[in-house]
Amino acid sequence: MKLRAPSVKRLDLEKGETESCITGPGGACRPTPSPDGKRIAFVRRLGPKTGLHIFDTESGSVRLVYDRLERDMQEAWAIHGVYPAFAWMPDGKSIVTWAKGKIRRINVEDGSESLIPFRIKDSRKITKCVRFPVEVAPDEFDVRMLRWVSTSPDGKQVAFQALGQIYLRDLPKGEPRRLTDRNGEFEFCPTWSRDGKRIVYTTWNDETLGSIRIASVENRADNRQVTVRPGHYVDPVLSPDGRTVVFEKSSGGRLRSPLYSHEPGIYTIPTNGGLPVRIVQSGSRPQFGAEGDRIFLQRTKSEKDADNRILFSVDLSGNEEREHYSSQWATDYRISPDGKQIAFVERFNVYLAPFVRTGSPISIGPKFEGLPVRKLSLQAGDWLHFSGDSESLHWSLGPDLFSVKTAATKTEVDKPQEPASIVIGFKQKHARPNDAFALVGGRIVTMSEAGVIEDGVVLVESNRIKAVGPRSTVKIPDETRVIKIDGQTVLPGFVDTHAHGSQATSGMTPQRNWVDFARLSFGVTTVHDPSNDTQGIFAASELTKAGLITAPRTFSTGTILYGAAGSFKAEIDSLDDALFHLRRMKAVGAFSVKSYNQPRREQRQQVIAAARQLKMMVVPEGGSTFMHNMTMIVDGHTGIEHTLPVQTAYDDVMDLWRNTEVGYTPTLSVAYGGISGEQFWYEHDDLWQHERLQKFIPPHILNPRSRRRAKSPLEDYNHIRVAEIARQVVDEGGLVQAGGHGQLNGICTHWEMWSFVQGGMTPMQALRCGTLNGAKYLGLDGDIGSLEVGKLADILIMEPGANPTENIRDSERIHLTIANGRVFESTSMTELGKPHTPVFFWKHVGNGISYPFPFATGCSCGRSTN
Repeated sequence: MKLRAPSVKRLDLEKGETESCITGPGGACRPTPSPDGKRIAFVRRLGPKTGLHIFDTESGSVRLVYDRLERDMQEAWAIHGVYPAFAWMPDGKSIVTWAKGKIRRINVEDGSESLIPFRIKDSRKITKCVRFPVEVAPDEFDVRMLRWVSTSPDGKQVAFQALGQIYLRDLPKGEPRRLTDRNGEFEFCPTWSRDGKRIVYTTWNDETLGSIRIASVENRADNRQVTVRPGHYVDPVLSPDGRTVVFEKSSGGRLRSPLYSHEPGIYTIPTNGGLPVRIVQSGSRPQFGAEGDRIFLQRTKSEKDADNRILFSVDLSGNEEREHYSSQWATDYRISPDGKQIAFVERFNVYLAPFVRTGSPISIGPKFEGLPVRKLSLQAGDWLHFSGDSESLHWSLGPDLFSVKTAATKTEVDKPQEPASIVIGFKQKHARPNDAFALVGGRIVTMSEAGVIEDGVVLVESNRIKAVGPRSTVKIPDETRVIKIDGQTVLPGFVDTHAHGSQATSGMTPQRNWVDFARLSFGVTTVHDPSNDTQGIFAASELTKAGLITAPRTFSTGTILYGAAGSFKAEIDSLDDALFHLRRMKAVGAFSVKSYNQPRREQRQQVIAAARQLKMMVVPEGGSTFMHNMTMIVDGHTGIEHTLPVQTAYDDVMDLWRNTEVGYTPTLSVAYGGISGEQFWYEHDDLWQHERLQKFIPPHILNPRSRRRAKSPLEDYNHIRVAEIARQVVDEGGLVQAGGHGQLNGICTHWEMWSFVQGGMTPMQALRCGTLNGAKYLGLDGDIGSLEVGKLADILIMEPGANPTENIRDSERIHLTIANGRVFESTSMTELGKPHTPVFFWKHVGNGISYPFPFATGCSCGRSTN
């Protein structure tokens, strides 16, 4: 990473002019003038060291005085300063500074030092950390991630997408039923016709791509395709007269095929057949008002301090563009069918205002005084839509449908009333195979009190471990399939507690996500993603639970509780605010939240207090702020995400941390303060030639960084030093767990464990961090993390000869991945006994791999092929 070295500036107080004073390689920071003003002491980097320097203000000479300072934080986000403050003694002959955990007096002439004894006896009240047990795979689970929720115009039915399909439900007490009986594709984006008789929606299949279809609500057989060519289609809407479909065409290339990605934009197509016509190149969320002659669309004009969501319209040819409303932080607008009202979502709340045409855009917002703006929601809202008569506004949150009358009394205007609500979600059985097998003859590393069992047996029935022990003690029932693994090492599945990776694009979930296949291939059977698109990841999580996609067990915080700017900022100034945000996340399936950049300590404490009430966990973003990290420990966060930014943690840190049960997920691949672990593994391994990575990471993601790599001396790799802190925490009995950060999905989890060993852990300690510790951290250890009777069958069988308990680099040499009792051949992710199902960007040709198309994400040239 190329960084601009900081420099010391000089400000002319009379002219207000600034000029550089001290510059050069290694930077210049923490300038401290001498008492006589003739010299300036400052800090500069010298290769891997940080030194105290003296600048002569008359000659401009620079002299190194002392090169044994702590590593500075020039390569970190050091909002509290890049080095602790220091001071000259009054005689100007020495400087008192902190370095290497001690306060030192440095002679500025010869660099000699003397220690200044300093000791504080202090106490801190430590709050118990928030951690609660989570049942990983109950017999059935609540389907909470309902998307594109839309009530019929007459209010008698509701349509929504869940578990990859569109469902209808009679209101108020009907049972959910599929809109169609089609199989082999996922369905998205249902929208009602104005007469309530039809629903237009989109489909997706990884091989045949997507389409737009119109289905009769009453007759499943009446279901026809509108588009002729495949594509990536979202948000179709029928015109008021039902003769035209308006839709957005997006692009693929990251999670989905890049084919048919050119010429994205807004299109119209006749419902009775014909060719689509692109009318606008840029826009989203098409809708109609009262008339069918204008299409309303949305776009953003982002600035530094505003997202600026714009509502504009065009005619059916894409001409006569008019801007109607703008909002600094709105995320969605909906216009009533009679064209008289506009609803919008801002900072997760639902608002209603008159829709007026003024000839110039209106800057709307919760505090706008030019029009009456009424807040309707007491809890967060999404998927806004009006009733057919415009007299009610509906929205949803997870499995709940909310409704409010648009007409209001003065009391209702002044103070929002509790909206009417109905639970429209449903329960789904958790997937489990109808199979039994025994792993016989392996060296079983249980991660439990049983330790390592030589020549052992693991007996699995359905998705649970029924027995584990020496071969001589485990009776294998007749007719049980035996998998012989003599001499091979057996481990619990890896748990990545900080695993980023896309689960959907344009709202569409792929049927086979290479991110998940890569993870499973490298033995990661459980992931926790502490920052992802809320709807995309919880939709994928539920699909995984239901067995409709192949993926690790997927848990997430959803979108972060962000304390800085942005439309998704979580404004928290009270416990009630914190409860508002945690309840909205729990409603969609989260058991944890990520407190990110909440700048004030009491805000973070309010999040913790709310989590304690709701029995949720809180993982904060350390953000390279050491002092915040320490208060996060004291205040009882579930753990700290990302490394402490300091080079070394001394006894005071360990004294504070010890016995708190606050975990540590250092994510050494992106360690703060210097070159990170990811760069090390790119430099030292020829990853673009790694056979398994070639199969599961698209070449346009794998090759650029792995082929052309930077080279650095070993002492510059900061992740090795900060890995020593993780080893200290483990030695103190603390909880450290692996988090690969999604840098290169699958193998990055192994990078973390390998880096732990570089920092001084034993291979067994590192493996425990990658398995049982991760499960304990998230409250999942009742079901996963070790090989014990009753736990879920998430198991890894290493290749013959591979033993990561002795050589940690063997951890990636996985032969079989068993996830929820399903057995996969790891190098191809083929389930035993079933046909191979490749991800979108490759296919087998003999013993090699063939890429069937280029890896562009689409271009805007050429004619449309819709």
